[in-house]
Amino acid sequence: MRRRFAVRLHGVEQVPARGPVIFASNHIGVADGPLLAVFAPRPVHALTKVEMFHGALGRFLRASGQIPLDRFHTDPAAVKASLRVLRDGHAIGIFPEGRRGGGDLRRFHRGAAYFGLVSGAPVVPVTILGTRERGAHTDSLPPKGGAVDLVFGTPHTLEPVPWPRTKEQVERASVLLREHMQVHLDRARASTGRELPGPLPATEVEPDPATGSPS
Repeated sequence: MRRRFAVRLHGVEQVPARGPVIFASNHIGVADGPLLAVFAPRPVHALTKVEMFHGALGRFLRASGQIPLDRFHTDPAAVKASLRVLRDGHAIGIFPEGRRGGGDLRRFHRGAAYFGLVSGAPVVPVTILGTRERGAHTDSLPPKGGAVDLVFGTPHTLEPVPWPRTKEQVERASVLLREHMQVHLDRARASTGRELPGPLPATEVEPDPATGSPS
């Protein structure tokens, strides 16, 4: 990836050096997941849509510790695998927006907040800028010779809530987490001088489960 474009890391000192961590990132392009997995300052076990786990790519994803996620059905295996990673003191990665899009966090699923409530692990917001240019397609890569910025922000810690956790508790935690990530997103744009690419063409927007919190 470094041979194709420059990867600039910001705020890596914000990431806890030890203990469980949840990286929660915006999602604008197809390269976001690999970039987070490769360049985060901690090894990342990213929740990755199960549709990606086929053939050679699927074997690579499993071998590198990525976690398959069925986005359209309750997936206890993905939840257990993620919690096991956190309980072992490692890091998971999650894209609360679900599908690729404008990266502005207007749609926000509750998974990151849920994992934070269950584990007490700090949620580190990540803003990715530059993996898709304005007007580019869903599978577009950054232009050769271009630059991508990964900006890590101040961790947001949710007080662990014992079982049973209510839907209302998770929803409140998710609202607070999104506000924290939106503040970080605005700061990342200001500090890098970069803008988001805008929405994808309507014909390229992937189906997404109706479990997010629209703004």
